[in-house]
This record gives sequence, C-alpha cells and structure tokens, in this order.
Amino acid sequence: MLRAMLIRERLQHKRPVFSFEFFPPKTEKGEASLLRALERLAPLEPDFVSVTYGAGGSTRARTREIVARIKREFGIEAMAHLTCVGSTREELAEVVDKLGEAGVRNILALRGDPPKGAESFEPTPGGFRYASELIPFVRERGDFCVGAACYPEVHPEAAHPAADLSHLRAKVDAGADFLVTQLFFDNAKFFEFERRARGAGIQVPILAGIMPVTNVAQIQRFTQMCGASIPAALARRLDEAEGDPQEVFWTGVSYAAHQCGELLRPGGATDPFTRPARSVAGIHFYTLNKSPASRAIFQILRLAHSGLG
Repeated sequence: MLRAMLIRERLQHKRPVFSFEFFPPKTEKGEASLLRALERLAPLEPDFVSVTYGAGGSTRARTREIVARIKREFGIEAMAHLTCVGSTREELAEVVDKLGEAGVRNILALRGDPPKGAESFEPTPGGFRYASELIPFVRERGDFCVGAACYPEVHPEAAHPAADLSHLRAKVDAGADFLVTQLFFDNAKFFEFERRARGAGIQVPILAGIMPVTNVAQIQRFTQMCGASIPAALARRLDEAEGDPQEVFWTGVSYAAHQCGELLRPGGATDPFTRPARSVAGIHFYTLNKSPASRAIFQILRLAHSGLG
C-alpha cells in the first residue's frame, strides 16, 4: 500500500500546491470519462485530488472506492469529502475507519447541503449539526489530515459576514488543518476575505477554489446556489461568447489563468489594504470531471512560472 501523504505535511514544505476536484460518476460512461481525465492529469503530478460526497451520503461507498483507486492506480494522493448529512455518528465512524484501512488519510469535513427538496439543513438524529463537530470526531479516529470549507463571499445561510467568520474560526479551533474556498471569480473579494480571516486569528493555509467557465448556463446556476458573484468584465465576455462553445471554453480558461496568476503573485492585489503578505497557499480546481480546462490553466501557469509544479 502506498504511504499516505498528509496534505498538511505537503503544505509545510511546498507552496503553492495544486489540486483538482472530481465527483463520483453515476454511469459506466461517466466512470470511463473520469478515468480518462485522471490518466491525462496524472503526468502533471498534482499534489492531490479530492472526490466529493453525494447528497445525504448517497455516494458514500463510491467515494471511498474512487479515492482508493486513485491512490492505487494513478499514484496520486487523494482526499475524500465527508458530510454530516444523513449519517449517524456510528455510520460516520465506519466510513472514516474504512477510509483509513484503504490508506486514505486526508478528509474534507463538511456539514453538507440540505437534501434535495428540503428547505433547510436538519441534523440526523444521532449525527452532527456542524462541520466543527465532525472535524474533531475524524481526528480522534486516527492520524488524519482534515480540511474544511470557507466562503470568500459569505455562506448563503450566514446572517452576516461576522457570523460566517465566527463559524469558520470554530472549525479551525476544532482542528481543521487547512481551508478550501468555495468557487469565486473576483480576486478582490478573496483578498478581503483573507485579510478578515487573518485578522480573526485564522492562520491555517487557505487554498483558492477556481472553476474555469466552460458552460454559461451551468456557471450561472452554480453561482446562484453558492452566492458567488460574476464580475462585470467576465459576464460581458461570456455574453459575447455565448453560443460558441469553443469561444466560451477559451474565455473561461484565459480568465481563470489570469485570476490564478494574480493569486499566485506575492502582493497580487492592487489595493494596498487588501494585499496579501504572500501568494496563496494553493489552487484547488473544480473540474466537474472534465480536466481539459483546468489542465490547460495548470500548463499555462507552469510555462509562466518555471518554479511551479
């Protein structure tokens, strides 16, 4: 069995890190597509990939199978998502223990979205209400590295930014080793969020979540769900490209490459009040199981910055 690389250890010795997120496919065709994406990604040697967890734990077994297969067949470190939704403590303990047995030691601990049709999140009897409860539970079951989510433009359910930051601080205090942001397109909002987080005593590494736009209708739906905004300049370019899939693809790739370049450049923000002391700890690409856009961006970054990768 391959030795597990804990993401917190990689972050101690390498900056920036690059990671890619996938989801468990529902069909054989989808699985074949995922495997092709991973085959093409492996030569780029990403620091890790993550695999999401379906609503209500619906892909619990598939997530475990896929992360184990990624480590075994592709030699890429993998992180499994784990949510509170639809699971008791006993069920979650079984999932965590089986991940550990499979050599998977990196877990992204999330509360999870309400099940489809539900208006709000309701904890499962015998389960957890918050990610801040799940994080120490995972760490108590072995030598796991645990990540958590954060929201540069505030969680949609948060009463206000200060409340959202308080919840985030609770996750870090509970033992989160690093944070991964929700997708965003406006770097100024990320830099402002990072400034507020550091001011609140949150010092763990923050990975920037980037989703290259490849489908206009799809990205509009995603941003409505998660509360992310689309800057006017990007919206205008997408409007001009709509109807031409290839033009949309390259518009999304070029914008995301520029966005990543600014994030990776120390002092990348132009506003001195939001300028970070150093570049981001890493970039986490949301691939939607299609790696061409994120691979193209990664290769552009490697050409522009010979020290990357």
